[in-house]
Amino acid sequence: MKNLFLICILSSCSMNKNKTMEKKYFKFHTQYNQFYIEDVNDEKKNTDSDSFWNEKAFDGRLALESGVLGIGTQSYGNIKGDIEILEKPNLNINFNNYDHIVEGGINIQSGKLQILNCPDNHLELSLKIASGKYRVRVYSSNLASVKETDLANETDNDYYHIEIWPSEEMERKILKQYEGER
Repeated sequence: MKNLFLICILSSCSMNKNKTMEKKYFKFHTQYNQFYIEDVNDEKKNTDSDSFWNEKAFDGRLALESGVLGIGTQSYGNIKGDIEILEKPNLNINFNNYDHIVEGGINIQSGKLQILNCPDNHLELSLKIASGKYRVRVYSSNLASVKETDLANETDNDYYHIEIWPSEEMERKILKQYEGER
């Protein structure tokens, strides 16, 4: 009877209980197949430097600097998605649901994270979070719905789910590479 009780307790516990601290949805217009996640106090904003969108960044769809990330998109226009602040990384990834998954680190010193469009850096979303280093994972889906990557189309249905959690890990890591056309 004790063993049966213990099994019942253990089966009701999830090994990866992960609390969502905050979740926000976004939809906005951007250009040049990119948008930015940045610390509100990032003064450098080196998003136009040759080193920001280098070959590794372009292939991985993620450009990295200390206080800013460039998110590579399939569409050149309307972007939709969500951002979720987590306590710890999501370990239950269903790779079949996404075309491309990449992660990298960002340092948020101000305690305020922003999502900006490109090229005019218009503020699209702002979130208050604790100051510190974070891991950002970007899940891209429905990329094949984009027929023309250099023109905005109403039929574009790509979607970007973003997860962020505290972490010292800063380097770019591709978890799933999109093999379709760019």
